[in-house]
Amino acid sequence: MTMTPEQATWFAGTFDRLVQNVGLAVLGKEHVIRLTLMAMISEGHVLLEDAPGTGKTSLAKAIAATVQGTHQRIQFTPDLLPSDVTGVTIYDQDTHKFDFHKGPIFASIVLADEINRASPKTQSALLEVMEESRVSVDGVTHEVGRPFLVIATQNPIEQAGTYRLPEAQLDRFLIKTTIGYPDLASAEKILAGSANRNPSSTLSAVITTSAVADMADLAATVHVDPAILRYTAQLAEETRIAPESRLGVSVRGAMALIRASKVWAAAQGRHFVLPDDIKELAGPVWTHRFVLDAEAEFSGASAEGVLARVLADVAAPQSRQPAA
Repeated sequence: MTMTPEQATWFAGTFDRLVQNVGLAVLGKEHVIRLTLMAMISEGHVLLEDAPGTGKTSLAKAIAATVQGTHQRIQFTPDLLPSDVTGVTIYDQDTHKFDFHKGPIFASIVLADEINRASPKTQSALLEVMEESRVSVDGVTHEVGRPFLVIATQNPIEQAGTYRLPEAQLDRFLIKTTIGYPDLASAEKILAGSANRNPSSTLSAVITTSAVADMADLAATVHVDPAILRYTAQLAEETRIAPESRLGVSVRGAMALIRASKVWAAAQGRHFVLPDDIKELAGPVWTHRFVLDAEAEFSGASAEGVLARVLADVAAPQSRQPAA
């Protein structure tokens, strides 16, 4: 069943109310809020590469409050163990049974702060939960629930004592973006309200977590024309054969762009995806998946530059294409 125009109108109105509510705590960052909410409803995850103090924790808390969900913050350090993230099974001497004590990953919104400071083993434990949406401990599987959004952060300035995320793990993040510093007007408002150190605590919930799951299911029914699918496949292929690329966009990356574009279209009141949706989301969904040739990168090439050229070279579809 395909989403109807009436359902698309409801989806867009609800999405706008979510954005406005989160925007009360994270001022002047509507586009980043939209991208993050899109990732949540797409059932993907977000990688934020930003300097400290730009509002990453406030964003996670505000989203959790808006959808009536739970929030946990995990500070990643070199000595953090996988069980510190996922949880551990402990023997109860009173009941003579093993009880599973859930870790902080069992929350609606999880902020994984400075993920590249943890060991690769701990990073892998987190990324496995992100991919599977469940935790397996001692042969028992525990579902994390819906919605489940991980907002992982990296500090682009300080790299001492960090473990770089491998390309295969970066590929599991739906989008990579940055919050950045606020504009002057927003900075003034933030300073005026500095007495309240936790603005998200004053937010009221707009919808429930079950309603978010319903929105995710509804967004999956947005129509994608075969011409859009071919266009996306052509773009992905061009990133792989670009002379600057050692590794282009994977099939998982192409599927992620289609999934994100469905939510993006519905958030604008449409029950179908346009080529412009693909173009607008290609940057945040794809650029972190590129691996450039070392010589090309040394010569000044960038993932953003390669993608911009690919988008310019591949003609967007102008009409519908009959299904194969």
